[in-house]
Amino acid sequence: MVNRLSAASCALLATVILSGCSSGDEPAKYVEYTLQGAYSATLSPQSKYATIGSFNHGGSLWNVAQHERLYNWNHRAGEYSLIAASAFSPDELYAATANQQDLVLWNLSSGKPEGFWSSPAEILAMDLSPNGDYALLGLADHTAVYFDVKRGGIKQTFRHSARVKSVDLSEDALLALTGDDDYNAQLWDVQSNKVIHSVKLGNIVDTVALSPNKQLAFSSGSLDRALIWNTLDGKIRHTLSDNRDLFGRRLSFLSARFSPDSSQLLTGTASGTVQLWSTSTGDLLRSWEIHKRDPYGPTSTGVYSVGFGNGVYYAIGSNGIINELK
Repeated sequence: MVNRLSAASCALLATVILSGCSSGDEPAKYVEYTLQGAYSATLSPQSKYATIGSFNHGGSLWNVAQHERLYNWNHRAGEYSLIAASAFSPDELYAATANQQDLVLWNLSSGKPEGFWSSPAEILAMDLSPNGDYALLGLADHTAVYFDVKRGGIKQTFRHSARVKSVDLSEDALLALTGDDDYNAQLWDVQSNKVIHSVKLGNIVDTVALSPNKQLAFSSGSLDRALIWNTLDGKIRHTLSDNRDLFGRRLSFLSARFSPDSSQLLTGTASGTVQLWSTSTGDLLRSWEIHKRDPYGPTSTGVYSVGFGNGVYYAIGSNGIINELK
């Protein structure tokens, strides 16, 4: 299930391309992690690692700073798994990968699996608690479940009226944020299994995120509004829009992450745009376009995951390329 790769092999697998200077709207650097594209990708909380679900080689774990592939992660020996979702624990000790029905917990230091479980329904989204003890799974059977990854068993079931496409746990795993296909973003008390606040959007909820200080939430609908709202009272603080778009088109956000101090929000769209927002004012601070493959390829590249680094921002596209943004 795990294959440690040599540094020489990794050098051949990662193609690093440098632009002379960053223009602000273009990546300062981009690196090919997959040859053709990816089903899924996730950056770890501090952007130290990335998981990739490749079209060609299944799952893998990467060291982002060195752009080095560390392990091949597939759920069965001799097979390439279709990795539909992945997640990291807040402490970056564990990661989990999921195909449509199976979930594997991985130790990041050894690269070895520490648990293999079958899900009660198709897995659409996932997040992990500290130390990788629990996973919040968004499922196609109209539920989100809080699952004991290390011992097995469902601790809580959060019932919805439609498929749960997006989930996020607070860093202490006391709050859960879910988004479903019935246009609802809901904030849950994990221990009591009660809804604290619910926000209605105008379309399927693509993406949700909680801030590290637990005071802010982000939720966005497909080609609909994108909102920053207050977790204490459920009131909307900002409706995000790129006012440079003269046609007023609405965007579909596929990824979002708050900065460690909760003062900024980084988002990625289905059309390949990455945006940096102020959470206090709702203003757009920066915007980039991620690298696309040759002009004969797909006209759009979705941004699967975004992250904050040390003086740099990261974004991984559906084309399997990671972008360093400055």
